[in-house]
Amino acid sequence: MSTEVAQRKLRGVNLGSWLLLEKWMVPSLFEGLRATDETSWCVELGAAASERLHRHWNHFITREDFAWIAERGLNAVRIPVGHWIFGPGYPYHPSYGESRYPFVTGGIDVLDRAMDWAAGFGLRVMLDLHAAPGCQNGFDNGGIKDVCEWHTQAEYFDHSVEVLGRLAERYRAHPALEAIEVLNEPRWDVPTDYLERYYQAAYARIRRHCPPERVAVVFHDGFRSWREFAGLLQQPQWHNVLFDYHRYQCFGREDIDRDIFQHIVKASGEWREEADAINAGLGHPAICGEWSLGLDLKVVSLWAEGPYNHALEHMDEFQQDVAQRGYAAAQILAFEKLRGWFFWSYRTETTPAWCLRECVARGWLPSRFG
Repeated sequence: MSTEVAQRKLRGVNLGSWLLLEKWMVPSLFEGLRATDETSWCVELGAAASERLHRHWNHFITREDFAWIAERGLNAVRIPVGHWIFGPGYPYHPSYGESRYPFVTGGIDVLDRAMDWAAGFGLRVMLDLHAAPGCQNGFDNGGIKDVCEWHTQAEYFDHSVEVLGRLAERYRAHPALEAIEVLNEPRWDVPTDYLERYYQAAYARIRRHCPPERVAVVFHDGFRSWREFAGLLQQPQWHNVLFDYHRYQCFGREDIDRDIFQHIVKASGEWREEADAINAGLGHPAICGEWSLGLDLKVVSLWAEGPYNHALEHMDEFQQDVAQRGYAAAQILAFEKLRGWFFWSYRTETTPAWCLRECVARGWLPSRFG
Protein backbone atom coordinates (compact mmCIF):
# COMPACT_ATOMS: atom_id res chain seq x y z
CA MET A 1 0.00 0.00 0.00
CA SER A 2 1.35 3.45 -0.82
CA THR A 3 2.40 5.70 2.04
CA GLU A 4 0.07 8.42 0.74
CA VAL A 5 -3.00 6.17 0.94
CA ALA A 6 -1.99 4.75 4.32
CA GLN A 7 -1.58 8.17 5.90
CA ARG A 8 -4.36 10.14 4.19
CA LYS A 9 -6.55 11.86 6.78
CA LEU A 10 -10.19 11.95 5.70
CA ARG A 11 -12.22 14.96 6.78
CA GLY A 12 -15.58 14.70 5.15
CA VAL A 13 -19.34 14.90 5.09
CA ASN A 14 -22.15 12.48 4.30
CA LEU A 15 -24.46 13.18 1.37
CA GLY A 16 -27.43 11.75 3.22
CA SER A 17 -31.01 11.59 1.89
CA TRP A 18 -29.85 12.13 -1.67
CA LEU A 19 -29.68 8.66 -3.24
CA LEU A 20 -31.42 7.14 -0.21
CA LEU A 21 -34.34 9.07 1.29
CA GLU A 22 -34.80 9.70 5.01
CA LYS A 23 -38.08 11.36 5.89
CA TRP A 24 -36.81 13.52 8.77
CA MET A 25 -34.20 15.07 6.49
CA VAL A 26 -36.50 15.89 3.55
CA PRO A 27 -40.02 16.11 5.01
CA SER A 28 -41.27 18.08 1.98
CA LEU A 29 -40.97 14.94 -0.16
CA PHE A 30 -43.18 12.99 2.25
CA GLU A 31 -45.84 15.64 2.84
CA GLY A 32 -49.34 14.21 2.52
CA LEU A 33 -48.08 10.63 2.33
CA ARG A 34 -48.24 7.73 4.79
CA ALA A 35 -44.74 6.63 3.73
CA THR A 36 -41.96 6.49 6.31
CA ASP A 37 -39.00 5.33 4.15
CA GLU A 38 -37.93 5.08 0.53
CA THR A 39 -39.58 1.68 0.04
CA SER A 40 -43.02 2.78 1.21
CA TRP A 41 -42.55 6.14 -0.58
CA CYS A 42 -41.99 4.42 -3.93
CA VAL A 43 -44.79 1.90 -3.35
CA GLU A 44 -47.30 4.58 -2.34
CA LEU A 45 -46.48 6.96 -5.19
CA GLY A 46 -46.18 4.29 -7.85
CA ALA A 47 -45.69 5.77 -11.30
CA ALA A 48 -45.52 9.30 -9.85
CA ALA A 49 -42.38 8.47 -7.88
CA SER A 50 -39.99 8.68 -10.82
CA GLU A 51 -40.50 12.32 -11.75
CA ARG A 52 -40.43 13.46 -8.10
CA LEU A 53 -37.29 11.55 -7.25
CA HIS A 54 -35.41 12.59 -10.38
CA ARG A 55 -36.21 16.21 -9.52
CA HIS A 56 -34.85 15.62 -6.02
CA TRP A 57 -31.69 13.97 -7.36
CA ASN A 58 -31.06 16.91 -9.69
CA HIS A 59 -31.54 19.67 -7.12
CA PHE A 60 -30.83 18.44 -3.58
CA ILE A 61 -27.09 18.04 -4.24
CA THR A 62 -25.42 19.68 -7.25
CA ARG A 63 -21.97 20.29 -8.66
CA GLU A 64 -21.91 23.59 -6.80
CA ASP A 65 -22.28 21.70 -3.51
CA PHE A 66 -19.17 19.66 -4.28
CA ALA A 67 -17.37 22.94 -4.99
CA TRP A 68 -18.51 24.36 -1.64
CA ILE A 69 -17.31 21.26 0.22
CA ALA A 70 -13.88 21.45 -1.39
CA GLU A 71 -13.60 25.20 -0.81
CA ARG A 72 -14.10 24.63 2.94
CA GLY A 73 -11.06 22.37 3.08
CA LEU A 74 -12.93 19.08 3.43
CA ASN A 75 -11.43 16.34 1.29
CA ALA A 76 -14.00 13.53 1.23
CA VAL A 77 -17.67 12.64 0.89
CA ARG A 78 -19.47 9.50 2.00
CA ILE A 79 -22.34 8.65 -0.35
CA PRO A 80 -25.09 6.34 0.96
CA VAL A 81 -26.85 4.17 -1.63
CA GLY A 82 -29.54 1.52 -1.59
CA HIS A 83 -29.14 -2.02 -2.86
CA TRP A 84 -31.40 -1.05 -5.78
CA ILE A 85 -28.85 1.46 -7.16
CA PHE A 86 -28.43 -0.55 -10.38
CA GLY A 87 -32.15 -1.01 -10.94
CA PRO A 88 -34.24 -4.21 -11.21
CA GLY A 89 -32.84 -7.58 -10.34
CA TYR A 90 -32.95 -7.22 -6.56
CA PRO A 91 -34.77 -9.73 -4.30
CA TYR A 92 -38.45 -9.25 -3.60
CA HIS A 93 -39.67 -8.26 -0.14
CA PRO A 94 -43.33 -8.40 1.01
CA SER A 95 -43.25 -4.66 1.75
CA TYR A 96 -43.16 -4.11 -2.03
CA GLY A 97 -46.72 -5.38 -2.30
CA GLU A 98 -47.81 -5.94 -5.89
CA SER A 99 -44.87 -3.96 -7.27
CA ARG A 100 -42.09 -6.41 -8.09
CA TYR A 101 -39.53 -3.62 -8.57
CA PRO A 102 -40.82 -0.49 -6.84
CA PHE A 103 -37.66 1.60 -6.74
CA VAL A 104 -37.04 4.43 -9.18
CA THR A 105 -34.30 3.70 -11.72
CA GLY A 106 -31.54 6.07 -12.75
CA GLY A 107 -29.71 6.48 -9.45
CA ILE A 108 -26.55 4.97 -10.89
CA ASP A 109 -26.38 7.80 -13.44
CA VAL A 110 -26.52 10.32 -10.61
CA LEU A 111 -23.76 8.45 -8.82
CA ASP A 112 -21.65 8.53 -11.99
CA ARG A 113 -22.00 12.33 -12.05
CA ALA A 114 -21.18 12.58 -8.35
CA MET A 115 -17.98 10.60 -8.81
CA ASP A 116 -16.91 12.88 -11.66
CA TRP A 117 -17.76 16.02 -9.68
CA ALA A 118 -15.72 14.72 -6.75
CA ALA A 119 -12.74 14.01 -8.97
CA GLY A 120 -13.00 17.47 -10.51
CA PHE A 121 -12.69 19.11 -7.10
CA GLY A 122 -10.11 16.73 -5.66
CA LEU A 123 -12.54 15.04 -3.25
CA ARG A 124 -12.26 11.41 -2.20
CA VAL A 125 -15.43 9.25 -2.23
CA MET A 126 -16.48 6.54 0.18
CA LEU A 127 -19.35 4.55 -1.32
CA ASP A 128 -21.63 3.19 1.38
CA LEU A 129 -24.17 0.36 1.02
CA HIS A 130 -26.64 2.05 3.35
CA ALA A 131 -29.72 -0.11 2.73
CA ALA A 132 -29.54 -3.86 2.12
CA PRO A 133 -32.33 -6.16 0.87
CA GLY A 134 -34.64 -7.13 3.71
CA CYS A 135 -33.20 -4.19 5.73
CA GLN A 136 -30.28 -4.74 8.06
CA ASN A 137 -31.43 -2.60 10.97
CA GLY A 138 -35.15 -1.81 10.99
CA PHE A 139 -34.50 1.92 10.65
CA ASP A 140 -35.84 4.16 7.91
CA ASN A 141 -32.25 4.67 6.76
CA GLY A 142 -32.06 0.93 6.02
CA GLY A 143 -34.83 1.28 3.45
CA ILE A 144 -37.69 -0.43 5.33
CA LYS A 145 -38.66 0.91 8.74
CA ASP A 146 -39.53 -1.70 11.43
CA VAL A 147 -38.19 -4.61 9.37
CA CYS A 148 -34.82 -6.27 10.05
CA GLU A 149 -34.59 -9.39 7.91
CA TRP A 150 -31.40 -8.96 5.91
CA HIS A 151 -29.64 -11.71 7.86
CA THR A 152 -32.48 -14.23 7.48
CA GLN A 153 -32.17 -15.15 3.80
CA ALA A 154 -29.18 -16.20 1.70
CA GLU A 155 -30.42 -14.25 -1.32
CA TYR A 156 -30.22 -11.02 0.68
CA PHE A 157 -26.61 -11.79 1.63
CA ASP A 158 -25.72 -12.75 -1.93
CA HIS A 159 -27.36 -9.71 -3.52
CA SER A 160 -25.55 -7.36 -1.14
CA VAL A 161 -22.21 -8.89 -2.10
CA GLU A 162 -23.15 -8.68 -5.79
CA VAL A 163 -23.97 -4.97 -5.55
CA LEU A 164 -20.64 -4.27 -3.88
CA GLY A 165 -18.87 -6.16 -6.64
CA ARG A 166 -20.68 -4.17 -9.32
CA LEU A 167 -19.77 -0.89 -7.62
CA ALA A 168 -16.16 -1.99 -7.36
CA GLU A 169 -16.05 -3.02 -11.01
CA ARG A 170 -17.73 0.16 -12.23
CA TYR A 171 -15.47 2.57 -10.36
CA ARG A 172 -12.29 0.51 -10.05
CA ALA A 173 -10.28 2.97 -12.13
CA HIS A 174 -12.07 6.13 -11.06
CA PRO A 175 -9.66 8.65 -9.56
CA ALA A 176 -12.12 9.71 -6.83
CA LEU A 177 -12.78 6.28 -5.32
CA GLU A 178 -11.25 6.05 -1.84
CA ALA A 179 -13.24 3.29 -0.16
CA ILE A 180 -16.31 1.08 -0.25
CA GLU A 181 -18.25 0.47 2.96
CA VAL A 182 -19.84 -2.96 2.81
CA LEU A 183 -22.88 -2.31 5.06
CA ASN A 184 -24.14 0.61 7.12
CA GLU A 185 -25.27 0.04 10.70
CA PRO A 186 -26.30 -3.62 10.83
CA ARG A 187 -28.37 -3.95 14.00
CA TRP A 188 -26.90 -5.14 17.28
CA ASP A 189 -28.83 -8.43 17.19
CA VAL A 190 -27.48 -9.54 13.81
CA PRO A 191 -25.09 -12.31 14.93
CA THR A 192 -21.46 -11.26 14.94
CA ASP A 193 -20.31 -14.46 13.22
CA TYR A 194 -22.82 -13.82 10.40
CA LEU A 195 -21.54 -10.28 10.03
CA GLU A 196 -17.93 -11.46 9.95
CA ARG A 197 -18.72 -14.01 7.25
CA TYR A 198 -20.42 -11.29 5.22
CA TYR A 199 -17.54 -8.87 5.72
CA GLN A 200 -15.09 -11.49 4.47
CA ALA A 201 -17.22 -12.28 1.42
CA ALA A 202 -17.68 -8.58 0.66
CA TYR A 203 -13.96 -7.94 0.96
CA ALA A 204 -13.17 -10.77 -1.43
CA ARG A 205 -15.68 -9.55 -4.01
CA ILE A 206 -14.42 -5.95 -3.90
CA ARG A 207 -10.81 -7.11 -4.18
CA ARG A 208 -11.58 -8.85 -7.47
CA HIS A 209 -11.64 -5.37 -8.95
CA CYS A 210 -10.04 -2.91 -6.52
CA PRO A 211 -6.49 -3.51 -5.27
CA PRO A 212 -5.68 -2.57 -1.68
CA GLU A 213 -3.12 0.03 -2.73
CA ARG A 214 -5.94 2.06 -4.27
CA VAL A 215 -9.20 1.34 -2.43
CA ALA A 216 -10.03 0.66 1.21
CA VAL A 217 -12.73 -1.77 2.34
CA VAL A 218 -14.74 -0.48 5.30
CA PHE A 219 -16.81 -2.42 7.83
CA HIS A 220 -19.12 -1.08 10.55
CA ASP A 221 -19.13 -2.02 14.22
CA GLY A 222 -22.78 -3.15 14.12
CA PHE A 223 -23.47 -1.32 17.40
CA ARG A 224 -21.18 -3.58 19.40
CA SER A 225 -17.75 -3.25 20.96
CA TRP A 226 -14.80 -3.01 18.61
CA ARG A 227 -13.25 -5.76 20.72
CA GLU A 228 -15.65 -8.28 19.14
CA PHE A 229 -13.82 -7.73 15.84
CA ALA A 230 -10.29 -8.03 17.17
CA GLY A 231 -8.48 -10.42 14.84
CA LEU A 232 -10.90 -9.92 11.92
CA LEU A 233 -9.57 -9.13 8.43
CA GLN A 234 -5.98 -8.74 9.61
CA GLN A 235 -2.77 -8.70 7.63
CA PRO A 236 -1.06 -10.42 5.90
CA GLN A 237 -4.16 -11.87 4.23
CA TRP A 238 -6.25 -8.70 4.33
CA HIS A 239 -5.05 -5.21 3.44
CA ASN A 240 -6.31 -1.61 3.63
CA VAL A 241 -9.31 -2.33 5.84
CA LEU A 242 -10.98 0.50 7.79
CA PHE A 243 -13.21 0.17 10.83
CA ASP A 244 -16.24 2.48 11.01
CA TYR A 245 -18.23 3.50 14.06
CA HIS A 246 -20.85 6.19 14.54
CA ARG A 247 -21.25 8.43 17.58
CA TYR A 248 -24.28 10.44 18.64
CA GLN A 249 -25.56 11.68 21.98
CA CYS A 250 -29.29 12.00 21.36
CA PHE A 251 -30.72 8.49 21.12
CA GLY A 252 -30.30 6.92 24.56
CA ARG A 253 -32.01 8.14 27.72
CA GLU A 254 -28.69 8.45 29.55
CA ASP A 255 -27.42 10.82 26.85
CA ILE A 256 -30.67 12.72 26.48
CA ASP A 257 -30.63 13.61 30.19
CA ARG A 258 -27.08 15.04 30.10
CA ASP A 259 -26.49 18.76 30.39
CA ILE A 260 -24.19 20.41 27.86
CA PHE A 261 -21.14 20.12 30.11
CA GLN A 262 -21.66 16.37 30.38
CA HIS A 263 -22.09 16.09 26.61
CA ILE A 264 -18.78 17.87 26.08
CA VAL A 265 -17.04 15.76 28.73
CA LYS A 266 -18.27 12.57 27.06
CA ALA A 267 -17.00 13.71 23.66
CA SER A 268 -13.63 14.97 24.86
CA GLY A 269 -13.13 12.24 27.47
CA GLU A 270 -14.85 8.94 26.74
CA TRP A 271 -14.72 9.30 22.96
CA ARG A 272 -11.06 10.38 23.04
CA GLU A 273 -10.17 7.37 25.18
CA GLU A 274 -12.19 5.10 22.91
CA ALA A 275 -10.27 6.34 19.87
CA ASP A 276 -6.98 5.71 21.63
CA ALA A 277 -8.06 2.18 22.59
CA ILE A 278 -9.16 1.33 19.05
CA ASN A 279 -5.94 2.70 17.60
CA ALA A 280 -3.91 0.61 20.03
CA GLY A 281 -5.88 -2.62 20.01
CA LEU A 282 -7.90 -3.29 16.87
CA GLY A 283 -5.24 -3.60 14.20
CA HIS A 284 -7.15 -1.45 11.69
CA PRO A 285 -7.32 2.31 11.20
CA ALA A 286 -10.71 3.66 12.25
CA ILE A 287 -13.08 6.37 11.10
CA CYS A 288 -16.12 7.93 12.68
CA GLY A 289 -18.40 7.69 9.68
CA GLU A 290 -21.25 9.66 11.26
CA TRP A 291 -21.51 12.34 13.94
CA SER A 292 -23.48 15.55 14.31
CA LEU A 293 -24.38 18.37 16.67
CA GLY A 294 -27.88 16.97 17.17
CA LEU A 295 -29.07 16.73 20.76
CA ASP A 296 -32.85 16.92 20.22
CA LEU A 297 -34.26 13.44 19.55
CA LYS A 298 -37.67 14.73 18.54
CA VAL A 299 -36.52 16.21 15.25
CA VAL A 300 -34.88 13.05 13.93
CA SER A 301 -36.74 10.04 15.23
CA LEU A 302 -39.72 8.30 13.66
CA TRP A 303 -39.71 5.58 16.30
CA ALA A 304 -38.54 6.76 19.73
CA GLU A 305 -40.97 7.71 22.45
CA GLY A 306 -40.58 10.85 24.56
CA PRO A 307 -40.01 12.71 26.73
CA TYR A 308 -37.96 14.80 24.34
CA ASN A 309 -35.97 16.94 26.73
CA HIS A 310 -32.47 18.02 25.67
CA ALA A 311 -29.53 20.04 26.93
CA LEU A 312 -30.23 23.23 24.95
CA GLU A 313 -33.95 23.62 25.54
CA HIS A 314 -33.75 26.29 28.27
CA MET A 315 -30.86 28.28 26.80
CA ASP A 316 -31.11 31.59 25.00
CA GLU A 317 -29.74 31.94 21.47
CA PHE A 318 -26.30 33.11 22.57
CA GLN A 319 -25.91 30.25 25.02
CA GLN A 320 -27.02 27.73 22.40
CA ASP A 321 -24.44 29.05 19.94
CA VAL A 322 -21.65 28.81 22.49
CA ALA A 323 -22.78 25.33 23.54
CA GLN A 324 -22.87 24.06 19.96
CA ARG A 325 -19.39 25.43 19.23
CA GLY A 326 -18.01 23.74 22.34
CA TYR A 327 -19.71 20.44 21.58
CA ALA A 328 -18.48 20.57 17.99
CA ALA A 329 -14.89 21.28 18.99
CA ALA A 330 -14.85 18.48 21.56
CA GLN A 331 -16.03 15.96 18.97
CA ILE A 332 -13.64 17.07 16.24
CA LEU A 333 -10.69 16.87 18.59
CA ALA A 334 -11.64 13.31 19.58
CA PHE A 335 -12.26 12.14 16.01
CA GLU A 336 -9.04 13.77 14.76
CA LYS A 337 -7.28 10.91 16.54
CA LEU A 338 -8.73 8.58 13.89
CA ARG A 339 -7.95 8.08 10.21
CA GLY A 340 -10.91 10.32 9.53
CA TRP A 341 -14.49 11.42 10.13
CA PHE A 342 -17.65 12.32 8.21
CA PHE A 343 -20.27 14.74 9.53
CA TRP A 344 -23.91 13.70 9.13
CA SER A 345 -25.06 15.33 6.95
CA TYR A 346 -24.38 17.91 4.24
CA ARG A 347 -27.94 19.19 3.90
CA THR A 348 -31.28 18.83 5.70
CA GLU A 349 -34.46 20.82 5.29
CA THR A 350 -35.43 21.58 8.88
CA THR A 351 -32.72 20.41 11.33
CA PRO A 352 -29.77 22.86 11.54
CA ALA A 353 -27.71 20.78 14.00
CA TRP A 354 -27.56 17.98 11.41
CA CYS A 355 -26.85 20.22 8.41
CA LEU A 356 -23.23 21.08 7.65
CA ARG A 357 -24.20 24.13 5.63
CA GLU A 358 -26.23 25.54 8.52
CA CYS A 359 -23.64 24.64 11.15
CA VAL A 360 -20.96 26.52 9.23
CA ALA A 361 -23.25 29.47 8.52
CA ARG A 362 -24.13 29.79 12.21
CA GLY A 363 -20.52 29.49 13.33
CA TRP A 364 -21.05 26.20 15.17
CA LEU A 365 -18.53 24.45 12.91
CA PRO A 366 -15.34 26.00 11.48
CA SER A 367 -15.50 27.81 8.17
CA ARG A 368 -12.34 25.92 7.12
CA PHE A 369 -11.38 22.33 7.83
CA GLY A 370 -7.89 22.22 6.46
